[in-house]
Amino acid sequence: MAIIKHPEQRVGVFIDTQNLYHSAKNLYHARVNFGNVLKDSVGERRLIRARAYVVTTESGEEKGFFDALAKIGIETTTKDLQIFFGGAKKADWDVGMAVDAITMSPKLDTVILFTGDGDFIPLVKYLQVHGGCQVEIASFGRSTSSKLKEAADHFLDLDEDPRRYLLNYRPVRSSRGGRPTRDPHSGVQVSVSEDSLAEQNEEDISKIGKITGVE
Repeated sequence: MAIIKHPEQRVGVFIDTQNLYHSAKNLYHARVNFGNVLKDSVGERRLIRARAYVVTTESGEEKGFFDALAKIGIETTTKDLQIFFGGAKKADWDVGMAVDAITMSPKLDTVILFTGDGDFIPLVKYLQVHGGCQVEIASFGRSTSSKLKEAADHFLDLDEDPRRYLLNYRPVRSSRGGRPTRDPHSGVQVSVSEDSLAEQNEEDISKIGKITGVE
């Protein structure tokens, strides 16, 4: 679908940080280069606000990540990690991210969501119909809901250029001679389900400060 992009178009970016983190980790064993994703998704348009939804932990090690995001113009909205009886942990920003996007939409022409989560489909449709916004998605295609991609006005597939959109990216190597094979997006089969990407084990959550895309 052809989309409209012009320099005066007002853009708001909302980043589902954990979704992109888990996708990059499971698909590539790498970290997201948020700086390049932001630059390419916005282009020459007017960035009104870029906001990342993140989790704070008791260790406070995520502070470096927050500072790195601030340097590239991304503000952070934080939520404390919830620890329940029995040791279960939860950190869900879906509702907060949706509320912010709807609240800010009257001042935006385009909303860009960095997520592959199909739970945001109702938000996409609401912003298009009631907010009058063009809605774009930036995420890893192989871990993104197909219906979410269909609902969006435009989809930036980060799988198409992993070298640009990842830090510490290493091409998959063959078992013979150690020569690089094709990039994973061009033919190597990687079995990753949406459920597995949605799982947030304790180790991953405790290391949320290490998902920075800029250093």
